[in-house]
This record gives sequence, structure tokens and C-alpha cells, in this order.
Amino acid sequence: MMLIDCPYCGPRNETEFGYGGEAHVAYPEDPYALSDAKWAEFLFYRDNPKGDFAERWVHNGGCRKWFNAVRDTITYQFKATYPAGSPRPNVSGGSQ
Repeated sequence: MMLIDCPYCGPRNETEFGYGGEAHVAYPEDPYALSDAKWAEFLFYRDNPKGDFAERWVHNGGCRKWFNAVRDTITYQFKATYPAGSPRPNVSGGSQ
């Protein structure tokens, strides 16, 4: 069992959480101006680095709030969790 530290509820079992993909992906300023290829790139293409990676998570078995986390994709260790809308904290190492 792994504990994930929800920034609103504190540490909880990993089974209470859902993964939401890459964090800090900006919505296009004018989505109607995008070609189909650029729209598909926005929707489906994400980074997949080895090392520290900012991700979105939801605490669906608790407060049901979205938050961001920096997780090492090699060791699966969570380096930091922080509320959605907050800037990414500076953690040592990583690729992003």
C-alpha cells in the first residue's frame, strides 16, 4: 500500500485517488483557430519523461478535489503535492 498526501485531507491510501494526466497544460487561447492536427496534439500528446513529472490527481474517495503532484516516474515516489492552480514547487532532480 502506498500513501498519497492529499493537500486538503492529508495522507490517504492510493486506492482513493485517480490519475488525471500531465499537470500545467494550458488550454489554447483560441481553440477554434486550431487545425485538426493541432487540436489532436493538444488533446492527446503529452510528455512522458523519466524522472520527476508534474501530474494531476483527484481524491475521488475523499474530498473529491483535484490537486497536482510531482512524482518520480522511475521510483513512483511522490516528491510533492499541492493545490490545483498553484505553481509547481521546486523539488530536486527530475526532467521537467
